[in-house]
Amino acid sequence: MQIEILLPLIGYLLLVCLLSIYAYHRRQKGEFLHEYFLGNRSMGGVVLAMTITATYISASSFIGGPGAAYKYGLGWVLLALIQVPTIWLSLGVLGKKFAILARRYNAVTLNDMLYARFQSRLLVWIASISLLIAFFGAMTVQFIGGARLLETAANIPYEIGLLIFGITIALYTAFGGFRASVLNDTLQGFVMLVGTIILLVATIHKAGGLAAATETLKTIDPKLITPQGADNIFSIPFMFSFWILVCFGVIGLPHTAVRCISYKNSQAMHRGIIIGTIVMAILMLGMHLAGALGRAILPDLTIPDQVIPTLMITVLPPFAAGIFLAAPMAAIMSTINSQLLQSSATIIKDLYLNIAPEEIKKEKKLTWISSASTLILGALLLLAAWHPPQMIIWLNLLAFGGLQAVFLWPLILGLYWQRANRFGALSSMILGALSYTLLTVFDVKFLNFHPIVPALLLSLIAFLIGNVVGEKKSLSTSIKTS
Repeated sequence: MQIEILLPLIGYLLLVCLLSIYAYHRRQKGEFLHEYFLGNRSMGGVVLAMTITATYISASSFIGGPGAAYKYGLGWVLLALIQVPTIWLSLGVLGKKFAILARRYNAVTLNDMLYARFQSRLLVWIASISLLIAFFGAMTVQFIGGARLLETAANIPYEIGLLIFGITIALYTAFGGFRASVLNDTLQGFVMLVGTIILLVATIHKAGGLAAATETLKTIDPKLITPQGADNIFSIPFMFSFWILVCFGVIGLPHTAVRCISYKNSQAMHRGIIIGTIVMAILMLGMHLAGALGRAILPDLTIPDQVIPTLMITVLPPFAAGIFLAAPMAAIMSTINSQLLQSSATIIKDLYLNIAPEEIKKEKKLTWISSASTLILGALLLLAAWHPPQMIIWLNLLAFGGLQAVFLWPLILGLYWQRANRFGALSSMILGALSYTLLTVFDVKFLNFHPIVPALLLSLIAFLIGNVVGEKKSLSTSIKTS
């Protein structure tokens, strides 16, 4: 193990623990459900910006995306910037109206919002089961990514790294709740910013400057410095699919949407949009540009995804490498803690309390059940990640695309279309999930689009048809009966 690299990482994990202890003491003072799962809706602009950014950015932004930029060149850097408007879209489309209705419905989870709007327990059960299955797959991938990162960069055995990583996240999420999650997201957002800037500056310096790095890339392959990129993969269907999957479709991700009902006021939302968009631009540009320029320094990597860990060791002194190591760790941890907390909220609020509503007044019991469910989920994820299967990254893509196919249209149309009803929402959820799964599993290509595009189109058509044949219930009627 490399002690110089580990020391900054250990310091970072200690800060995570201290913030979680603070959050644990704060949540003792509030009403359990709203404090544990929403932080009592108290997020300001900076915290909102950092938590929604950190929740969105995962291992793929620090490992997979830069690896693609290494392989395809500067064209991929331009493509990655498609993700910059994500925060603006999420808070702009959902933000104010979503928060107002959440307070009116006294909603704690996304499924609370869906039930208040569509008045269907079946819809809540389908949504809850879809969320738990998809999140389990996605979190398993992140657990493996965190352990592999420690194994590659710090020579920590995979199993030990997995235990360190998994136990830390499970404990601070279980006992700190939403407040611990967003406070640590804020810390992790700043860590990612610092790490990204350090690595990009060091990479440019090592390559002899931007001009020299560009010339080196040109000698390796002239297409590396063209907008089309190496291998000419940037077709219109590819770029449109990419935009849907990693930008527009993010509106339909439950762990992103729940951040849109947890902020303090409109001023916090507006600040969150501005700050979050700036932070997203720096992170997307910095990490992908470092990956693309890294090929000028490390031209012979056989596995592109190794570019960032290898660059970290190559261009940074050990202590600075340790600071940067905390950045992808932060990206992974911030994504997992939001998914883990949302899974716990789904189990407690959407499933358990729907079966036993009288238990809502037993706050002490709910506290222990929530913490226990989070810890049990963490243990199951450790077991799932202990012997990682090959090509698990496809499970991650399947999980996130599946969530978008299930939640996107019921969420957006439920907010903005008064005539939307439960039959349309149920039809959209079921056909969206089935079509995306079948198209992905059997690798069916429709005009070379990613499966998320035809799946969302089919789920939209299903919503419209289901809405016509179902009952015509307006938003005002739904509010009266909720």
